[in-house]
Amino acid sequence: MSQAGFCNDEQNSTATVKKLKSLKATVEPWQAAWKKFQDLHELAGIFKAEEKDMLADINRDIEALVVSVEQLEFKTLLDGEFDSNSAILSFNAGAGGTESCDWASMLLRMYTRFAEKKGYEAKVIDILEGEEAGVKNATVLIEGEFAYGYLKAERGVHRLVRISPFDANKRRHTSFVSIDVIPELQDDTAVDLQESDLRIDVYRSKGAGGQSVNTTDSAVRITHLPTGLIAQCQNERSQFQNKQTALKILRARVYEFERNRKETELQKHYGGEKKKIEWGSQIRSYVMQPYTLVKDHRTDHETGDVNKVMDGNIDEFIEAYLKAQKTRSA
Repeated sequence: MSQAGFCNDEQNSTATVKKLKSLKATVEPWQAAWKKFQDLHELAGIFKAEEKDMLADINRDIEALVVSVEQLEFKTLLDGEFDSNSAILSFNAGAGGTESCDWASMLLRMYTRFAEKKGYEAKVIDILEGEEAGVKNATVLIEGEFAYGYLKAERGVHRLVRISPFDANKRRHTSFVSIDVIPELQDDTAVDLQESDLRIDVYRSKGAGGQSVNTTDSAVRITHLPTGLIAQCQNERSQFQNKQTALKILRARVYEFERNRKETELQKHYGGEKKKIEWGSQIRSYVMQPYTLVKDHRTDHETGDVNKVMDGNIDEFIEAYLKAQKTRSA
């Protein structure tokens, strides 16, 4: 960074500064924890038995240090290639009409609250509302360090069981929503999207987003013809901004598609078996009636506090999954 002309290359300098901040964010908390441990060790050495107030303070500091170190140890699980990146979440309501659309909107709120609690920014890229309530599908960008590392655990089918508020006979309904999670790519050159491989359509936005968003053809849908993958954006004010965001999403989806294709080929070559994400293979169930329970079927981790989970407190499920994955790969 001290080299002459470092700031002249804006793309390289920005990437370097970001990497440096990431390294500091990893190293400095460990240094602070080590310094705290040394201070407590030194304080314990001069502690006198009759100083009960000091003992209570030391015990509180030790407990706080243990919690801090446990949190730092957990972060070592986020060591995947893209774990430090932002995350792109796609929500798709399953069969069930209004009930499933409402469930999709509930999950969208849950992950938005999770992002807020983590200090991340949740940005709705595209959304298609249900005919009566909720949303049929939505794409959300969760921006923040390690957002993908955490949220990759949420990929799969989420199942809701409750007494439907849309059923006059108050019957119990089961609804499904599929959630896909892919990392936002930091390097746009990772995927070369040829202009000839793209079909770009513009249309009128249907959601909120500014004074002129519903009066001009500013929304953009881009189709990658070789793969059939689609990305669209309607939340920005201009067609140009929507196009750039849609290209970002499409680039990430094409990269993930190619990576999954290669992994599938390797699985076949070595006789492995990859579990599919499909209706009926739910990763987690949320039961609201006749009892309350949220259970992850991959780890068997569960809690009876459904309201807490729906308010974005899903860390315990994410941690249980990541720890189980680490144990399996060890």
